[in-house]
Amino acid sequence: MNPSPHAQHAQQHGTQPSADAGERTWPAVSVVMPVLNEQRHLTDAVRRILSQDYPGELELVLAVGPSRDRTEEIAGRLAAEDPRVVVVANPTGRTPQGLNIAIKASQYSIIVRVDGHSLLPGDYVRAAVETMEETGADNVGGIMAAEGVTAFEKAVARAMTSKLGVGNARFHTGGEAGEVETVYLGTFRRSALERVGGYDETFTRAQDWEMNHRIRQSGGRIFFTPRMRVTYRPRPNLRALAKQYFHTGRWRRVVGREHQGTLNLRYLAPPIAVVAMAAGAVAGAFGFWPGWILPGGYAIAMVAGAAVEGRGLPPSAWARLPLVFATMHLTWGVGFLTSPPGLGQPAPAKSG
Repeated sequence: MNPSPHAQHAQQHGTQPSADAGERTWPAVSVVMPVLNEQRHLTDAVRRILSQDYPGELELVLAVGPSRDRTEEIAGRLAAEDPRVVVVANPTGRTPQGLNIAIKASQYSIIVRVDGHSLLPGDYVRAAVETMEETGADNVGGIMAAEGVTAFEKAVARAMTSKLGVGNARFHTGGEAGEVETVYLGTFRRSALERVGGYDETFTRAQDWEMNHRIRQSGGRIFFTPRMRVTYRPRPNLRALAKQYFHTGRWRRVVGREHQGTLNLRYLAPPIAVVAMAAGAVAGAFGFWPGWILPGGYAIAMVAGAAVEGRGLPPSAWARLPLVFATMHLTWGVGFLTSPPGLGQPAPAKSG
């Protein structure tokens, strides 16, 4: 007796259909991935997707931006090797545009959003579909499991998975399954994306949070489950980390302007800290020595926090942790405070 097409495909790609595959009908899934300058991680990211232990149909749509490296060449080769991979152009290179282009080019009713530097575990899609069916949620997601290779990346990974570094968001720090404001990446019902009009292309950052807010405003539910765990590669150096958090802070303020009432103390803590420390340093510089208590106290707190949070890290990573914490907090805060009022607004139409 010849094996089924799914079994043949599983044998060819190193996966095996699960024992319960014949007991139910699994919905077909479209994975969408916007990519730009991702030659370092793209092949591994795609292979993780194509080797999913998922009994249903699966396709992968890569929306490739105008990269300065070999990303387009690698994407083309991956598509030639596996008919499940489709490549479409994203001329802007921007994430929300790429997502909308990939979603439009996809064909199935469940959309799994993945990034070019994210590595999915083998049961990710299965866990997403099962969670969606069990909860009725419009979007489900899990843990952004930051893992570093170098000493600096390991320090960033520890900071990104600690409450001192990023607050109490469950997709960073873990926790029990339940409804949340937002999740990392996300697996969506196509009907929910269509209901809210897709990603807002004016949000070059924070588009996930903004999208999930509109889904919740439309009556949908966002659900977190620790079953879904995605390996995330942190920024490789201090400059890249500072740029990432500066722009994240800027765009989080845009979300706050667009959607009143969405800012809470977790988001306001970094800008408040920046203002307080700047005021203290100015006062200290003008002779009011108690002013130095604020920036000095913050520095001591970061060193003490790193001593606790950094347990188990190699000494070289542990030593970098206080600077990583401070960089994340302060650049986020400065970005929030300096966010231009026009950021995120559509460009005015040019007159004839």
